[in-house]
Amino acid sequence: MEKSQKVNSFILHALKGVDKEIETGLKGITLNIAGNNPSMSVERVTGEDFFILSKTLEKNPYINGLDVRYNLISDVGAYHATKLLQQQYNLVYLNLMFNDIGPKGGELIAKALHKNTTLKYLRMTGNKVENKGGMFFAAMLQINSTLEKLDLGDCDLDESTVHLGHMLKENHWLVEIHMSKHDVRNCGLKHLCDALYLNKSLRYLDVSCNKITHDGMVFLADVLKSNTTLEVIDLSFNRLENTGAKNLSETLASHNRSLKALSVVSCSIQGEGLVALSQSMKTNPILSNIYIWGNRFDEATCVAYSDLIQMGRLKPDNTDVEPFVVDGHVYLAEVSNGLKKHYYWTPTYRDTFSHSSNAGYSLVPVGQQL
Repeated sequence: MEKSQKVNSFILHALKGVDKEIETGLKGITLNIAGNNPSMSVERVTGEDFFILSKTLEKNPYINGLDVRYNLISDVGAYHATKLLQQQYNLVYLNLMFNDIGPKGGELIAKALHKNTTLKYLRMTGNKVENKGGMFFAAMLQINSTLEKLDLGDCDLDESTVHLGHMLKENHWLVEIHMSKHDVRNCGLKHLCDALYLNKSLRYLDVSCNKITHDGMVFLADVLKSNTTLEVIDLSFNRLENTGAKNLSETLASHNRSLKALSVVSCSIQGEGLVALSQSMKTNPILSNIYIWGNRFDEATCVAYSDLIQMGRLKPDNTDVEPFVVDGHVYLAEVSNGLKKHYYWTPTYRDTFSHSSNAGYSLVPVGQQL
């Protein structure tokens, strides 16, 4: 770094805020330098800026979280992030989502985690590391025994399930993995399910926005009969249809007693399948959260979920529908609850860490960060 190099004003502003928090005696501070901050005009952080930032943070004992989502650090910044991971021994949370990091940057970060023993939560969402980078993350997870939560959603991976499935057989520390938009199909889900017969640590599986159909639910329903670890499953935006929903409901009604939350938002399920899922909640005392908006509701569906809510079996904060009556007929309206409503953005108008909008994070907490 040249002495004349200008320090990004956004970084300076954030560091001043941290200094004030340190003066009050706070520790375990998350440095928030999100490039999509709507409350102020920001100069987005580049790879060169990240070098300066990393040098500032290397020996800082008060900061254990770094959020630089929606910036422009690219593979250059990823290189400096690896140095930070090697030299900062307090960092437990690193959010790099949507930073133009490619396959090379993904490789560098994954390799840095071979030796890192502090990071618990890494978010790579939206960085196009592609299959090449994804393979390095899968290999890393067979070695790393500290990382508990990994988000590889929307990273242009389409051959990930074989490698990640093999990883889940070997890794017994990972608690949560996000694999949305991985082009996962039924055979890919089978690879994951085969691993879940052996894995005893994973509690949150996100395979939303993929190409899974009702045939894939045969594999998932079967593994849920014996798996007692999974607590949250996100199947949103797949094509499960009635057959897939009924397969799941049969297992949830008769066998599984560990799953707490299920999201089947926009899964092409009609009344018969939705009612079957509601019936499973009557015999399953553990399943507490279910999200069904975006499917095809008939009157039987509306009555079934209205009854669950009215009898207290399904709490209003634990679902994304709310019943109302018009001319003696029950209907369902959408409410802003879900497993991860604030996955891509952070609201400014209410509590960022709302449990009802981000139930997945409260059901399976990893640190204090989202």
